[in-house]
This record gives sequence, structure tokens and C-alpha cells, in this order.
Amino acid sequence: MPITLSEQDQLTLRTAAWGAVSLMSAAGAAGSAHQAAAEGSIALTSATGLVGHVLAKAPKGVKYGKTVAELADQVLPALTRSIGLLRQRDPAEAADFRRTVLVAVEASTRGEDRPAMAEMARKITAALDAAAVSPGADSLPAARKVGQDRPELDKLLQEMVDAGFVGVSLRVHDERGEWTGSAGTAELGGSESVPVDGHVRIGSNTKTFIATVVLQLVAEGRIVLDTPVDDYLPEFGLDRRITVRMLLQHTSGVFNFTGEYYEDGTFAPGIPATPAGREWVDNRFRTYRPEELVRLALSKPARFEPGTGWSYANTNYVLARLLIERVTGRPVAEEMHRLILGPLGLTGTVQPTTEIDIPSPHAHAYYRYEQDGTHKTVDTTRHNLSWISSGGDMISTTRDLHTFISALVGGKLLPAGLLAEMCTPEAKAGYGLGVFVQEVPGGGTVITHNGGMAGHAALMYSTPDGSTTLTAALNYVDDAALSMGAAFQQATQRLVAEVFGSGQAGPAQ
Repeated sequence: MPITLSEQDQLTLRTAAWGAVSLMSAAGAAGSAHQAAAEGSIALTSATGLVGHVLAKAPKGVKYGKTVAELADQVLPALTRSIGLLRQRDPAEAADFRRTVLVAVEASTRGEDRPAMAEMARKITAALDAAAVSPGADSLPAARKVGQDRPELDKLLQEMVDAGFVGVSLRVHDERGEWTGSAGTAELGGSESVPVDGHVRIGSNTKTFIATVVLQLVAEGRIVLDTPVDDYLPEFGLDRRITVRMLLQHTSGVFNFTGEYYEDGTFAPGIPATPAGREWVDNRFRTYRPEELVRLALSKPARFEPGTGWSYANTNYVLARLLIERVTGRPVAEEMHRLILGPLGLTGTVQPTTEIDIPSPHAHAYYRYEQDGTHKTVDTTRHNLSWISSGGDMISTTRDLHTFISALVGGKLLPAGLLAEMCTPEAKAGYGLGVFVQEVPGGGTVITHNGGMAGHAALMYSTPDGSTTLTAALNYVDDAALSMGAAFQQATQRLVAEVFGSGQAGPAQ
């Protein structure tokens, strides 16, 4: 093959091409839907060269939308991204992919003369030709340069595995181009290496996505930052002093429904979250409604008067989710796709509700707890994230996180004024609106958010201009004592110092 594609790249191509066939089949559902699918599938599997090698089998672990509209929203951006991806590596392969998909589309319409199928064929063709002007195409990562050597990063990854992580994958974009690497294994005690761009539960990185959607709705004039949240969600009886801005900046003072740690060392429990040991393990498939989480939090005393302090609370972002759904009348996942995932072609990013599965490929996550004096370790890769809701429920990849954060700070998602407000930190913790603004060794600033989720974790860092990014995915054994916490912090600090230190990070914009 003239070029090498990662597993995630191949999954993107399969999702796009096989999805196009599914679109044609769905569009002609009133007629010979099965025949359309069969004809298109034959055309895909008969392709030659690199495209034929990739498309010889359908994608695994991909759940297409249930309606034609949902399917189109998922597949059309993937087609755009696929062409952009291949065009960067080899224009001839991009042309081959385009030709293969169009042949499959034409085969699907054989013997059918339906306006719906003709219109869908037109949309698919337009998506294939949109990569040159797509806003997401510019941010597609370049191929790793042949012979590029970053031994200092390889060393740090191996040290993280030696410190106790099961596996870690890292993606860096800087003036030297793109670098990807991994260490450790995908499963505890296994031999399969960590997928370089596998799916991972990104935990609190979700908050940056949610904050961006809220600010996009501010830009659309549907939300006002300094309006009381009670004006939008009156059913909760929120303190009228709590504004939308306070939710995004964690200055509302509302109780954290996953539990509050106080300065004197005491802990006020909330729902059974991951520090709860076996109780969380036994409840990890339970479904919680967002409103249930909010009402639990509001039944507890506020941490401080609104606007007088800072305290990280997942409740703020569940309220932000409900705010999005109230002003738009649509589920948050639909707005996320309309405003971020679709425009950027983030085909590896998912916002679940009560689903327990994670798309392939992925590394496994684990949780350890004590029972009857012995330690038990369970695989927690599959579980229902409704217990954290929009405080940390999303799934993504290091590639998509890079595309997202570089597009965000690069001004592709928000107007300049709102982006500046997002990246203006409060004094106590350096938190803006859904992002941390941090100084790095050697001077300069990074825009960041990290997240951990019961054995999965994700890192996301960028210089304020998006020229240098670091994204990473980790899998490990979590426990009630958060015993990997210190190693996580130390490893993160060393990675940031290596990639952004010595003045490489720019000043805050």
C-alpha cells in the first residue's frame, strides 16, 4: 500500500463509505431497500488498491442513526473528512475513494427511479467534494513523518506504564509536525498494544464541549450569559443570583451531586460515584435522569453564596445540559452534533445518554474494590454514564480532541469576544468558561481540560493559538483511594513540561 492508515482512519473510511450505502438504502426504503444495500455493498468490497483493502469489511462497533436524517448527519461529515484525510496523504487515493463511493451509490440506485434516492446521491456527491472548503479539513492532522523520532516522548510514555498505568496513547502537534505513540497494553494482563487513536471515556473534558455549545447558543442570541438560570429552568427554584456564566465557571456554589470534599478534610456524599467502592460497581448500569441529579444536589446546603467563591461541581454542567435542551427543544446530543461534531467531522466522538457500550477500537478500563478483606478488580469499560451525565459522559479519541481544541482556540467555533470570555480565568483556580487557563514551565499559557472516568482518562492541552496541542488517552485500574492520582498528576506535569515548556506556549489571547 502506498500509504499507511491508523485503525481509526480506516474506521472513518469504512463508516463513511458503508454509511453512504446505508443512506441510499434508507432513502429507498419504500422500494427495494435490501437490493440497494446489496448492490452498493458488492461495489464497495470489489474496490481495488488501498481503498479495497480498507473497505473489504464493514465497520465494527459503529451504530448508525435510526432515521434518514440522523444517518445523514453522521455519514455526510465522515465522507468529507475521509476525502480530506486521504488527500493529505495521497491525492490519488482520495480520488480512488471518491470514485469507489460514487460507484457504490450508482449501484444502489440501479433499477430505482426515486426522487429521495436521487437527492441523497446528490448530497453524498456534495459531501465528497466539500473537503477542500470544509472548516474541519484544515484541522485534519498530517501523517506522521517517516523517520521522525521523539525518544523523550517514548520514554515518558514507558515511565507512565512503569508507574502503574495499563496503557497510554499520546498525540502531539507542534512545529515538528504530528507525533503519535503508545505504550502498555489495551487490556490488563494482555499482550495487544493500546490503539493509537482508540476511543476513550473523556470524563470532564465533556465540560469543554458543553460550555462551547452554551456559548454558541449565546452567539445565536438564545442564551444570555448573565441572566439568572432560574429564568430558563424555573422548576428547580434556583437562587436567582445564579447566572449562566456561574454554571460554566463553577462559581454558582451549588452542591456537587457526586459528593463534596471540604477544606477541613470532611466529605459529604452524593450519589454512589466512583469513590464509593463496591456500591458504585453494583450500581454502574443504573439509569439516572439529569433532573434527579440536580434535585439531589439542591437538597443539600450550598457550598457558598453565588459568585463569592469557586468550587468544581458536576451539577453546574448538568444544569447547563438542561439549559441547552430547554432553549433549543432538542436533546443535547443533537445540538452537540449540529454545532460541533458535524461541522468538525468528529466521527470518533459520541455523547451517550444511557448506552453502556463504547465504540471499537478501545482500551479497557478497570476498577478495584475491597470485599471481605480481599481486592476484586472488575472491567468497567462498559457502564451507564448517566450517573455523571454532562459532567463527564462523552467518548472521543485523541485525534478528535486535537481537532476540537485546535478549532476552538483557533476561532472556528466561537466569535472572538466569546472566545476571549471563555479563556478569561477566575482568580482562585484559573478556570474560565469550561476550560482551565494554566501557566507552564518556562513561561506562557495553555488552554486545557482533563478528565478521568473509572479507569479511563483523557488529556487535552493547546497553546492559545492552537499551534501546539497535546491529547492523550489512558487506561488504568481505578479505586476508591484514587491511588493512581499522584502518578496521573506527575505524568501530566512532565508531559506538559516536555511539549509546552521552555517558552513554547504563547501568551493568553
